[in-house]
Amino acid sequence: MSERLGGTTIKGKPLTLVGPEIHVGEPVPDIEVLDNNFLPVKLSAFKGKVCVISTVYSLETPVCDKQTHQFNEGIGKLGPNAIVLTVSMDLPFAQKRWCGAAAQVCTLSDYKDANFGRAFGVLIKESRMLARAVFVVDKKGIVRYVQYVKELTDHPDYDKALSAVEKLLKE
Repeated sequence: MSERLGGTTIKGKPLTLVGPEIHVGEPVPDIEVLDNNFLPVKLSAFKGKVCVISTVYSLETPVCDKQTHQFNEGIGKLGPNAIVLTVSMDLPFAQKRWCGAAAQVCTLSDYKDANFGRAFGVLIKESRMLARAVFVVDKKGIVRYVQYVKELTDHPDYDKALSAVEKLLKE
């Protein structure tokens, strides 16, 4: 499995990302993650919708919380053919608690085997958590926008990602 030292940083300190980078034009890896009830869900279950796959370190941190709310709010304005999938290493029951306290979003957990993190190149070797990234996937399951956020404490470019979604919805 490939590794990328410095693929992300925490307060400037380089961290190692495990797995390949995903590029625009590639099919989204059909990885299985867990929903809030510990039930397996394959990413292919969301084909037919434009998806923002938003990866976060933990929903319990301020930037990750804001990222999830920001994408949920933005997608909510675009209609029923778009969805946000927030993936983290948080346990499903913690994600469910977060959803109950904050908002109803589709949160998915990679805690069990980290296959999502490895397949998308966002698994942080040093902490077994996920780096911050955004992938926009079209209705056919092809990646159309990618942003790996260099610094874990920085926000992604919400406007660019949501613009990519809007463009795909018009096609």
